[in-house]
Amino acid sequence: MALTIRPYEEGSRPHEEGDAQAVAELYNRHRDNPNPVAGGIDAAQLARELAERETATFLLALDDGRLVGTFGLFHHTGRRSARAGELIADMFFVHPAHRGGMVTGRLFTEAVEWMMRSGCLVLRLTVNPANTVAFRLYRRVGCVAVGRAVPGEDGNVELYNYIPLVLRSVFADLGEQATAALGSLTSFASVTASRDDELRSDVRVVDGIRTVDYCLSLGAFRLDATVDVDRGTVREARLTEPGGAVRALRIAQPPYRVRAPRGVPPYRFTEGALTCEVDGEDGTVSVLAAGHHGPVFVSTWPSCRAERPAGWREGEPRAITLEPVEGGVRVTERDGDETVTGTFTLQGGSLLQEFTRTGSATGRIFQTVGLRQGAFTDTEGRTYPIGLGVGVRDASEVVAASQVPLSGGLLTWQGSGVRVSLPADGRLRLVHSTLLERGLEPDADEVSRMRTEIDTGPVPPNRTTTATVTGTGTTTATVRDPTAPRRLEVEPAAGGVTVWQEGATKVLRSPYPRVRSYGYHPRWSAGLWVTRENSRHDRSAGLGWGVPAPGAWEAKHPLGLYAPHRGLCWEIATTDDGVRVDVHAPDTDRENVLWLTPHTAPEAAVIIESAGERWELASTDFRQTWARRASVRLSDGRWLHLAPAATTPSPSSSPSSSPYDELVLRATPSGLLLGGVSAGRESAWLLSVHDTPLPTLAPTT
Repeated sequence: MALTIRPYEEGSRPHEEGDAQAVAELYNRHRDNPNPVAGGIDAAQLARELAERETATFLLALDDGRLVGTFGLFHHTGRRSARAGELIADMFFVHPAHRGGMVTGRLFTEAVEWMMRSGCLVLRLTVNPANTVAFRLYRRVGCVAVGRAVPGEDGNVELYNYIPLVLRSVFADLGEQATAALGSLTSFASVTASRDDELRSDVRVVDGIRTVDYCLSLGAFRLDATVDVDRGTVREARLTEPGGAVRALRIAQPPYRVRAPRGVPPYRFTEGALTCEVDGEDGTVSVLAAGHHGPVFVSTWPSCRAERPAGWREGEPRAITLEPVEGGVRVTERDGDETVTGTFTLQGGSLLQEFTRTGSATGRIFQTVGLRQGAFTDTEGRTYPIGLGVGVRDASEVVAASQVPLSGGLLTWQGSGVRVSLPADGRLRLVHSTLLERGLEPDADEVSRMRTEIDTGPVPPNRTTTATVTGTGTTTATVRDPTAPRRLEVEPAAGGVTVWQEGATKVLRSPYPRVRSYGYHPRWSAGLWVTRENSRHDRSAGLGWGVPAPGAWEAKHPLGLYAPHRGLCWEIATTDDGVRVDVHAPDTDRENVLWLTPHTAPEAAVIIESAGERWELASTDFRQTWARRASVRLSDGRWLHLAPAATTPSPSSSPSSSPYDELVLRATPSGLLLGGVSAGRESAWLLSVHDTPLPTLAPTT
């Protein structure tokens, strides 16, 4: 094996592919590549992606000239934007035949050495925690969790590595022998004390400051350091010499300054049923509509540096000022000689955004339509249920592979009582069906304008839908046979229901007493369980994947469990028709979710009621979709019906009611994952098994 690590090379002449073709082919050949896009990507899209990410370095591993691995360091990925001194690691992939060998370690080590030479000292990366090999590798080389320690909607956990920062901060005071010991090291895995693979934060709060601790072995020397994770600096460090003597080390400040949040509150203004909220830290615009849970529209700030936009999940704090204007607010960012000004107003049920800038004339932003239920209509008049992977392929891992809609048409999202629409103007790309990338190109007067209509009027009549599935049979619901035996088993050790059978029909999948991964859930055991999750509309993470918090469950009664450390409990009541699950949760700003892994075939028929419309899908048609009610075809051909027990999705005046209860359906390689999501302290869900799916909805007028 002749292993070579070298930087990515572009073609030397226009239209030459350089290394892009080989990288695209490597990713397309392997379904477990780190940046999957349905249908794959081509060389031009790969090259454009590297250019748009403001790539710091992109390393290739070659075995006798054949590409076997990649590792990229980026200033932003579309999803997130790095702060000063940080780089985001992504596109880390090693050919299956070379995993477990030296390729992984060489790529990681060379990337970190490049960082230290460049002055960027904090490495950020994301990893699927269900990929236990990768997760343990990152933990072994010193990666720590400083934020959410469980996967969010995107399925990943974000980790940070501060070892380059620690080493550079103390290097000048290490002394000759410790410096020589450092120079002889070949891998970070031999430097840092091993960390466990538990999904929990590594942060320790000291004097009100969030910190993480490192213990590094430099040969016979030991280096202990504490890092301030919010300021990106080392607070203190000490070196223990071979003889046991300990001395404090002088700390050199990093060659950059991290801009900390200033605590500026958001600016709000209202017109009719719409409220616009502008984040005082990063300029993100959110529009809320009366009666909808969460924003219906979110738009990021373009940044003075046109090549480094804010991510749709995260943008760094910025030096912005907010000035009220008639009908809205004016936001200004200054960075040296460059200035960006955005004026945001609500006018007649529309959000108007106007941008002017000095320096670069262009830029880009990301916009998210926050409607979860409803229909999306593209510029060619085709209508689909709103959902990831439905109608528009999900290109969130490679934004350059996004779909460009026909210019001149209208894109429309229709929810229950809210409609969002905007024109496709040639500067727009659909990352997926509810995520857009917009280019800022000025008109003749040097102003870039965007208008988004947000109508809170009545919902139009039902439409003929595009998504269908065959063989669903009659649409008249059946009544359960009362003589069929029902079997329910609740296991506190699994944290939920491990067996549910209706006669001969297996309703749930569960590996209990084993523990396995399921989708992005690394420790799946029960087939029905309850967790507390971040809000479904949380910008930074979204709804999680049902990873339970640490702590044991206690049997409340034979069909109910209680978690005393969280104050969370749930219980099952059986009925002639099925079962009812009642969930009782603490009064916090989080949401409670009833999760199920139904016993379905690899490709299962799914019928949903979304914003008053009935849609027929296959589990291979989508990655995620939301619904008010749903039916899922089980392995034996029968149907599992799911619905909230509450009859109305609007908030009740009772503080214990379950406002905005709805279902989330996720299709994974492991199978379907269903969740009943509620923002209320108490919620209830009805589950039943029938010979037929949900009945057809009566037409609306």
